[in-house]
Amino acid sequence: MLNLESYWMPYTANRAFKRNPRIIESASGFYYKTRDGQTVMDSFSGLWTSGLGHCHPRIVKAVQEQVAKLDYSAAFQVSHTGAFELADKLINFAPPGFERVFFTNSGSEAVDTALKIALAWQRVRGEGTRIGFIGREKGYHGVNFGGMSVGGIPANREMFGNVTLPNVRHLSHTLDLEHNAFSKGQPEWGSHLADELERIITLHNAKNIAAVIVEPVSGSAGVLVPPVGYLERLREICTRHGILLIFDEVITAFYRIGAPFGCERFGVTPDIITTAKGITNGVIPMGAVLVGSNIYQDFMNGPEYAIEFFHGYTYSGHPVAAAAALAALDVYIEEDIGNKVREITPLFEAAIHAMRDVPHVIDIRNIGLMGAIEMAPRPGQPGSRGMEAHVKCFERGLMIRHAMDTLQFSPFLTSTPDLFDETFDIVRKVLDTID
Repeated sequence: MLNLESYWMPYTANRAFKRNPRIIESASGFYYKTRDGQTVMDSFSGLWTSGLGHCHPRIVKAVQEQVAKLDYSAAFQVSHTGAFELADKLINFAPPGFERVFFTNSGSEAVDTALKIALAWQRVRGEGTRIGFIGREKGYHGVNFGGMSVGGIPANREMFGNVTLPNVRHLSHTLDLEHNAFSKGQPEWGSHLADELERIITLHNAKNIAAVIVEPVSGSAGVLVPPVGYLERLREICTRHGILLIFDEVITAFYRIGAPFGCERFGVTPDIITTAKGITNGVIPMGAVLVGSNIYQDFMNGPEYAIEFFHGYTYSGHPVAAAAALAALDVYIEEDIGNKVREITPLFEAAIHAMRDVPHVIDIRNIGLMGAIEMAPRPGQPGSRGMEAHVKCFERGLMIRHAMDTLQFSPFLTSTPDLFDETFDIVRKVLDTID
């Protein structure tokens, strides 16, 4: 019998789970198989991770071959072929202007790396007073101290006494159900909220601010889509004040919203991009930070034998992760994933917005293959409806994600219309049973 007690599960109601465990044994394509033999459709692509489907044969083969050839290579002062091949391929995949890659092992590490690059870059260019960061309410940038600090989800901070980095400020979030509930794609209302950045800069002085970090679309907070013109305004303000703009694309990269990177979908180019998840299709942990050549070259001074940037991880550019990522990038291109996503996005949008008449639903929002259904909370029990929906959907053979009372959907990039029909048929039946 499987012992459930030793494992302290992340972001999980451990006591409730262990009374009613949901344990996955295997996966293939769009489906999981549980320990007791139940087939469960995955409506969330793993955890925003596995858009190409579980156990994609091309990626599985690459990992199997690599681990038998080179399992690990030291990451400092030596490297291996795969890391350089992947960096080059990723740069060719990235938006124009991004010419260097720093590898990490997760989105959390990618964010902390980006923040450190921003601080160090301001110093090497003689702007050492620029030590502040500006994040955004409801933003999620991982769980390390840097990402937690610039993030704006209270529950991620309160348990730790709000012990965060100093000199961090936050923009207001853009979700306002009075003005933009049930928006399809980018809401028309809300671009003016970007002007708050100008106010914060005026108050704290641009010479004290290193970078602004935002998700192009806030994922974990419940798919908060930027209003039309909002990201463009952030870009303009940052440029004018010499502040770096970091886009956290851990979720939005690799065609999740229809383009290779979310910034391309919105036509706004940041200075730094963080990514992870889809880079390997979730098969092996990996993250990356992309920067322009100008940022990299500013570090290339002093004696050639000296380390230019005192940062890195034991597993940066891990050989097996690099092999998985190289294979995943090939699949994205060879299977024409971008066009497939653009073709099925209207079907997903229609299917999720058809849930508008379901009891307790107060908002539905979507962009690309990201969507959320927000329910009104029960009085005095916020999050209980979302948790009940999660469990009941699983029992009916559907994996969904919930954040408090918001159900989130991240369908596979190769989904078919019948998958959308099946998903929301189950969700509707479940929500009809929830008081």
